[in-house]
Amino acid sequence: MAISQAMCTSFKAEILKGVHDFTASTGNTFKLALYTSSASLGAGTTAYTTSNEVSGTGYTAKGGTLTSVTPTTSGTTAIGDFSDLTFSSATITANGAMIFNETATGDPSVLILAFGGDKSSSAGDFTIQFPTANATDAIIRIA
Repeated sequence: MAISQAMCTSFKAEILKGVHDFTASTGNTFKLALYTSSASLGAGTTAYTTSNEVSGTGYTAKGGTLTSVTPTTSGTTAIGDFSDLTFSSATITANGAMIFNETATGDPSVLILAFGGDKSSSAGDFTIQFPTANATDAIIRIA
């Protein structure tokens, strides 16, 4: 099994169909779920799954709700961003994550994050820190 970092292929088509609304205060609800090293996630992932999702203190199924930052542009690149997410007082080990749209039917996936190895917390904060929102680093970039 492996987790490969990728923007989900199905997400790209769903953008054109108007499935996802990233508007900060009025858009869809996006969540981030954490997964173990036994998960098989990548560009072909189409929706949230409970298979090999992390379990432990401070973490519940479907993970945490993300706070969207209203999409913007930088040069000719459209940028989507989220505020950092913290699972407090958590005792968990995760190898990657999936961002998905909980509002849309079927919880369609947006992107997969690969951590490059297991990351753990023991009765402490487990934080997902998103990169700078610019044309080369933003978590969601459409060039």
